[in-house]
Amino acid sequence: QVQLVESGGGLVQAGGSLRLSCAASGRTFSAYAMGWFRQAPGNDRDFLAAINWSGSSTYYDDSVKGRFTISRDNVRNTVYLQMNSLKPEDTAVYYCARNKDLGLMRSSRGYDYWGQGTQVTVSS
Repeated sequence: QVQLVESGGGLVQAGGSLRLSCAASGRTFSAYAMGWFRQAPGNDRDFLAAINWSGSSTYYDDSVKGRFTISRDNVRNTVYLQMNSLKPEDTAVYYCARNKDLGLMRSSRGYDYWGQGTQVTVSS
């Protein structure tokens, strides 16, 4: 059984930064690509970023490219999302997830395990 636990969310002013962490249980963390998604009230769960098993390849949605950076530490079984230049429209619950299908890296259908989410609120 895989458990993913996000942390690092909170309230920040526009233009500020936050770093989200996602700690994974289990011995197979380094074998899987990982992703970050977010969901605002009334919206679908949207893809933000993904990283391959080794960290050598990363993928971003255009809405966060240049502002957000995904990384991972396979020794600590943790994936990170550094978020800079935050905007009020970034307000949402942020989720990390384990990828099960590399062909669906940008779709929530490509992920099998999800964390409980962490709230990020950006004030104007």
